[in-house]
Amino acid sequence: MKVIICGAGQVGWQIARHLSGENNDVTVVDNNADLVHRATDTLDVQGIAGFASYPDILERAGARDADMIIAATHSDEVNMVTCQVAHSVFAVPRKIARLRSQSYLTAIYSDLYRRDHLPIDVVISPEKEVAEAALQRLASPAAFDTERFLEGKATLLGITIEDDCPVINTPLRQLTDLFSTLRAIVVGIRRDGRLFAPEAGDQIYPGDEVYIFSETGDLTRTLEIFGKTHRKQERIVIIGGGNVGLGVAQALEARTERVRARVIERDRSCAEQAADALERTIVLHGDGLDSSLLDEASIDRADAVLAVTDDDKTNLLAAVRAKELGCPMSICLVNDPTLVPLMAPLGIDAYINPRATTVSSILRHIRHGRVRAVYSIGDAEAEVIEAEVLSTSPIAGQRLRDVAFPEGVLVGSVMKDGVLHKPTGGLRVEENDVIAIFALTNDVPEVERLLQVSIDYF
Repeated sequence: MKVIICGAGQVGWQIARHLSGENNDVTVVDNNADLVHRATDTLDVQGIAGFASYPDILERAGARDADMIIAATHSDEVNMVTCQVAHSVFAVPRKIARLRSQSYLTAIYSDLYRRDHLPIDVVISPEKEVAEAALQRLASPAAFDTERFLEGKATLLGITIEDDCPVINTPLRQLTDLFSTLRAIVVGIRRDGRLFAPEAGDQIYPGDEVYIFSETGDLTRTLEIFGKTHRKQERIVIIGGGNVGLGVAQALEARTERVRARVIERDRSCAEQAADALERTIVLHGDGLDSSLLDEASIDRADAVLAVTDDDKTNLLAAVRAKELGCPMSICLVNDPTLVPLMAPLGIDAYINPRATTVSSILRHIRHGRVRAVYSIGDAEAEVIEAEVLSTSPIAGQRLRDVAFPEGVLVGSVMKDGVLHKPTGGLRVEENDVIAIFALTNDVPEVERLLQVSIDYF
């Protein structure tokens, strides 16, 4: 498939990395020549330096025979015009745009994106996606990563194993014997920086980062078995009152159960906008690293702190400072994946990677077949793919034990007629079943073959 990616920043680069790694013809366009050179030097892509909305630039990028254009520049308006030019001049079949301004995303204006107005097929809002990810982290405070699947009936949890975990040094096959009614399965383990799909004889050790696929109704029990307790979050301090922080605060205000939130924002105009948009949330103007301001926000009585400014290092330091002042739970927004290994030494409990969140959203809309969700894990180390089984799929009609899954692949769950089934060797996968699969990145193409899907939208 031929794809043009407009914008070579963090999101654009990550999408280009993903798509080029799956043997697609990818061209990156950005008006910053340095970013274009970074993409062409590190990835198997072509690069064009120039403004993505200019017809002559899109012509040079190969828009006349492109299958898809992904507009992910920093400007909403450039992304909109790029999609319009791609449609009107070059008839590009599929157009995806990243839009950040909440005004463009209001539901009452959704008709704006019809083909006879602004021809955008899919609108991606990183801030909305990240705000939702933050809310999920707050809902599962013991996990450093979490995502919902199968109509919300299943949840992927990423948890760090501590010394007091009851099931350390226990082969995974014995967990089934010890907890026969537990509807959860370990699908991935990261040990010494390497992520792998475990076998039945593998054991869990302190320090491991474990990914567990659990039925949502069994979350509390699953966390307890792996040595975690579920804490209710009633007081939240949010550092950063931009689109993400504001989105989280508004969602917390909308909840039926009372959650007390306080927002700290350094920029006065941004703080004033947040204060106007929020009804019950206190907004404080100042630096989130200021101990006295954190004291004013009652950080020592907060259940969690959420650091979501636009600066990674500020988020890290603010999370550390909040923990030092007595906050038991810290979550921070981190764009740079090389900073993730610092989380554990700094005592930060969970993080949100906007790039992985946005890439997951875009992959969900460009994979072929009945793919319903895709979630990118870590620094594009693995994916969880949720898809409906087609009659043409090689796995249709087969028992799981008879499917030749690669070593880096494990089935998390199978949903039949709305009912979840724990994956066992004798479980037969039928047409119209929905299956959730954990796959290391190198094994994704084989999973696509088994599901009869490809990195294509036709």
